[in-house]
Amino acid sequence: MSRIGKLPIALPSGVEVSRNNGNVVVTGPKGTLERPLPAGIDVRVENGQLLVLRPDDLQRSRAMHGLTRSLLQNMVTGVSAGYERVLDIVGVGFRAEMVGKAVRMSVGYSHLVEVHPKDGITFEVGQETNTRTFFLRIKGIDKEVVGQQAAEIRSLKKPEPYKGKGIRYRGEAIRRKAGKSGKGGKGGKK
Repeated sequence: MSRIGKLPIALPSGVEVSRNNGNVVVTGPKGTLERPLPAGIDVRVENGQLLVLRPDDLQRSRAMHGLTRSLLQNMVTGVSAGYERVLDIVGVGFRAEMVGKAVRMSVGYSHLVEVHPKDGITFEVGQETNTRTFFLRIKGIDKEVVGQQAAEIRSLKKPEPYKGKGIRYRGEAIRRKAGKSGKGGKGGKK
């Protein structure tokens, strides 16, 4: 048995799981998520827990067993607690502001960059009090969509290794490089 796949998923109060034409539908206080089940994988609700079952020990079935269990766990967590990802916008003159539901950022280009949220995503912009760093909080119930939206925003201005300016995940360690070490002189052999 798959070590991940055989673990039951605890269903919090208010979360319901149902089947609909080969799809699994998870409904909770924050919303509803739906995902197709891989062929041969089955789900069952017993004693307030969600069990993921596989028909045989073929390599594909074992792989899909653990994957399906992880995806269903993410769905249950999403509809009950939700997901969020925080991006820090670091740099002199770098800033962000809300424009309706979208976010408008100044990140070192000659123009402002406007990002519209995907379906089910909300943005929240703020500024750290002790530093002048802006942050962008991305919230949603689908872990995949939240992560994808965060990655797309980060790719607008990745952190550079010399000064660390750019858009980075909160807590991300940027590997810094030393600048030019030689000051003046031509160096080299004559």
